[in-house]
Amino acid sequence: MVVLDLLTLERVARLICDVNGPYERTGSQVERFLHRVRWPGDPQYDGSPRVLWLSEVLSAHADDAAALDRLLCRICDPLEYDGGAEAAEPIAEALNRILAPERLTVAYVGGRPVLGQLNQTDDTPMYGPPPDLHERVRRLTADSKVVEFLMARADEASICQHNGAYAMAIIGIGSFVEGLLHVVVTDRDESVRKNGLVGRGGRPVPADRAGLHLLLEYAHRRQWVQTDAKDFMDKVRDYRNIVHPRHQIASGLVPDLDTVRMCWAPVHALLNDLESAP
Repeated sequence: MVVLDLLTLERVARLICDVNGPYERTGSQVERFLHRVRWPGDPQYDGSPRVLWLSEVLSAHADDAAALDRLLCRICDPLEYDGGAEAAEPIAEALNRILAPERLTVAYVGGRPVLGQLNQTDDTPMYGPPPDLHERVRRLTADSKVVEFLMARADEASICQHNGAYAMAIIGIGSFVEGLLHVVVTDRDESVRKNGLVGRGGRPVPADRAGLHLLLEYAHRRQWVQTDAKDFMDKVRDYRNIVHPRHQIASGLVPDLDTVRMCWAPVHALLNDLESAP
């Protein structure tokens, strides 16, 4: 769970507003920023001092781990700045100074900002399942049975990770992502439910036969998933293919704990994209 101290939230609010700084946001710009991260409650700027107003808005939902995850990552997302990564990286450094006492950090994974915990020994980012995963999956689909099955996949991947079964953990992560994308794509697009997707060579593929690659491509085309998250998730998809022993033998991949953490990281970015997409 991402739970921040109220003083930390106030410092985050100052960073977002950046009063008199190079990336200062007006009250209306702060409001639009919150809308981009789908901050709960559809906050409307009321003309009061920006930092105070924003601090109160953030504090009102300080227990919403998913919203905080999206907000913290968006602060230093290259998409947010005309200067791209060059402009975003100093913002990430400032944010990480604020988050350090909370033992949290935002790092770029495949070009996208991802929130992780700091290792207690060497301050390297550690990644596991995204915060408040059950509730976030539930918000993406109303089918309680689907949520139950998807969470079982994610939970089993975590069990494998904690017990050293790293290959099985990666397979479980890929399986969870494929199931999540399938339900999101079919829930959001009636034409896909009826007609399926277009595969290689223009061949129609029924929705219930679509694999992870095809689902990723379609979600990216609909702008539900950003390019960097899609590209790095493709790497996870490739790792997931070690479910076939011949693939692992050919690739020579021997996954370890760092490999599993690396595979969880783009899941964070993917989930943030799906939640933020209109």
